[in-house]
Amino acid sequence: MLGEIRNQQGERIDYTLHQGAPDSKNIVVLGHGVTGNKDRLFVVALAEGLEKAGLNALRISFSGNGTSEGKFTDSNITKEVADLGAVLDALAGWNIGYIGHSMGGAVGVIRTSSDDRIKLLVSLAGMVTTKAFAEREFGMVTPGQGNMWNDEACPLSQSYMDDLRQLDNLVDRATSIKVPWLLVHGTEDDVVFPQDSLDIFAKANQPASLLQIKGANHVFTGEHTAQMVEAVTAWVKARTNS
Repeated sequence: MLGEIRNQQGERIDYTLHQGAPDSKNIVVLGHGVTGNKDRLFVVALAEGLEKAGLNALRISFSGNGTSEGKFTDSNITKEVADLGAVLDALAGWNIGYIGHSMGGAVGVIRTSSDDRIKLLVSLAGMVTTKAFAEREFGMVTPGQGNMWNDEACPLSQSYMDDLRQLDNLVDRATSIKVPWLLVHGTEDDVVFPQDSLDIFAKANQPASLLQIKGANHVFTGEHTAQMVEAVTAWVKARTNS
């Protein structure tokens, strides 16, 4: 239906389409976080929830992740912002929403703040203080030698660290987001701290909304998956014309 999607480097972006409304031109794109891909369990659960609610959803793996083309060591927020732009190009003529988790949340904030093709935004445990995150999680790892969270499939690159340090803090971009925006964060998230969502929400335009899910961790495991899916699906459905 959409055909092949390739980024600026010519790398193929892998995706899965959920057609909850085959005759509709409304669609929600789902982007994952660092070391993730489109097949994370809670991302799949959310896409299926949207589909059951009569909405179209598109799960994507950013370049270098999952089975998308490209190298993981080239992955960073700035490149993924461009990847999302390529997806938007492929969806020309559609009414597009975007849901991003963690680093994918940072991608959504940057893209939405400067691209009016995104009509609604959901940030799931969205990364905001990018430099602080990079230093806290990987500051003791030598780029080019060590890995993210000791995962050999996810080597830490200098370009990743440089990109997050240069971006530093996305909080001021909130004022440039003019579309409906939902921020969701678990109170027990120890990867991207809940304060990130609180800080950027304080700068957001109305009608932004903040949902804190008590007891939820960074990836909304266990009972919190269903809670997150229900809340996000209802919010998106209420703001999407049939």
